[in-house]
Amino acid sequence: MPEVIEVPHAASDDSGTLSEHVFRRIQAAIVGGEIAPGSKISEPELARTYGISRGPLREAIHRLEGQRLLVRVPHVGARVVELNQAELIELYEIRESLEGMACRLAAERMSQMEIDDLRRVLDLHEQDAAFKAGVGYYQQEGDFDFHYRIIQGSGNKTLSQMLCGELYQLVRMYRLQFSATPNRPRQAFAEHHRILDAIADRDGELAELLMRRHIGASKRNIERHYQGAKTKTAKPRGES
Repeated sequence: MPEVIEVPHAASDDSGTLSEHVFRRIQAAIVGGEIAPGSKISEPELARTYGISRGPLREAIHRLEGQRLLVRVPHVGARVVELNQAELIELYEIRESLEGMACRLAAERMSQMEIDDLRRVLDLHEQDAAFKAGVGYYQQEGDFDFHYRIIQGSGNKTLSQMLCGELYQLVRMYRLQFSATPNRPRQAFAEHHRILDAIADRDGELAELLMRRHIGASKRNIERHYQGAKTKTAKPRGES
């Protein structure tokens, strides 16, 4: 049975309400894997831990449900989302199609200043300690996220709402989970550079193709992960 999560006590936050602070803390813990997929969220325990009334806490939980990080199970309550293999592959199929489109539009619409700034973002990624050690890719969100910047650069508000709003943290959760696959950080970094080169050349068709290949490679990585897990748990031949 999934464990009940206790979230550490939150200090006061001058930059926002306590509800906002709790929301950000729980969001970061879920996306970063500190709160395991499938874990039950106990409202009474969180309310006691944070010293917050149930109303603001429920507001934070409702926002996390809107980001698809929590799901509400009848007669059970809220749990951290846990996508199965088929659901995760579907999510990456959506990314492959929509982020490919975003890349094509970005090649048409991003300003030279935005392109130059995105190159500086990749330079920052290359200096990250985890990346240098080959154990992960730079994982800051928003303007420091290569994918986020391209989606914003597409100039399509509907795409941005879907990929940088509704699905963004859920996608980040699984990007983080699989980012430490051996050799993948360096490969992803090289792919990012090729995508940006195509955008800078205003070659929307190539930019879309390269982004689709990039996300397709991540999707195949996930498929191999699940296949490897199945192989490990399979019974040896002849075992009853």
